[in-house]
Amino acid sequence: MARIVADLAEELMNVADALADVARLATLKHFRAEGLSADNKETDRFDPVTVADRLSEQMMREILAQRRPLDGILGEEFGLKAGTSGLTWVLDPIDGTRSYLSGTPTWGVLISVGDATGPIYGIIDQPYIGERFSGGLGRAEVTGPMGRKPLKTRAARPLSEAILFTTFPEVGTPEDGAAFNRVKAQARLTRYGCDCYAYALIAAGQIDLVIEAGLLAYDVQGPIAVIEAAGGIVTDWQGNPCPNGGRVLAAANREIHAEALALLNA
Repeated sequence: MARIVADLAEELMNVADALADVARLATLKHFRAEGLSADNKETDRFDPVTVADRLSEQMMREILAQRRPLDGILGEEFGLKAGTSGLTWVLDPIDGTRSYLSGTPTWGVLISVGDATGPIYGIIDQPYIGERFSGGLGRAEVTGPMGRKPLKTRAARPLSEAILFTTFPEVGTPEDGAAFNRVKAQARLTRYGCDCYAYALIAAGQIDLVIEAGLLAYDVQGPIAVIEAAGGIVTDWQGNPCPNGGRVLAAANREIHAEALALLNA
């Protein structure tokens, strides 16, 4: 598989860019539109899905049907389509639909392609800002309003100097929240609510840690590929690979990852 993927690297990156391009069109068509509404996918909390979520994933799937018909697809809105090539595309058409509904530009489109072990290439795309963070297959870069730049995570620093992000203040269960608060108590600065954009900030060298719980494969596979390509590390709270989500610890380097991991498991 490694040899096959190496031969396909340019094609896979080009297809990923094509997916991100059409997702930009679909999501910007409805972003900040008057009267945008959402259906709720759950009964015990507000988990919204909009026409833009569905349109974005539908358009990406149409491209994959044309250009990579033998690959599998796992998408948040339309589930799993089995493939025969050994590669699967994992799509989150809008990561951060709550932010999308609120009009804040911190949502994003997550795209990855990988095999049974996890992602080998990923994109975090923010259509409204026009930033695209790409990583894997020898690439680690961001393109956007400030041009094209390489991605590189922050060098090691003590947790007492670190910037920590999570999306929801409660993080997960009460036990998850207590573990997160042990790390928060030692960090210099903690911020909330950036969804996938926080992972992009790790890859860009702006922040040090993202800690979350209750994630699914389409929430993490794109960020894993981008962060690891930039020099960072993403695991579960026990230090194991986490391509299927769960409790996730993303770090700029192994030193601060180890410090945060020890506190999560104290």
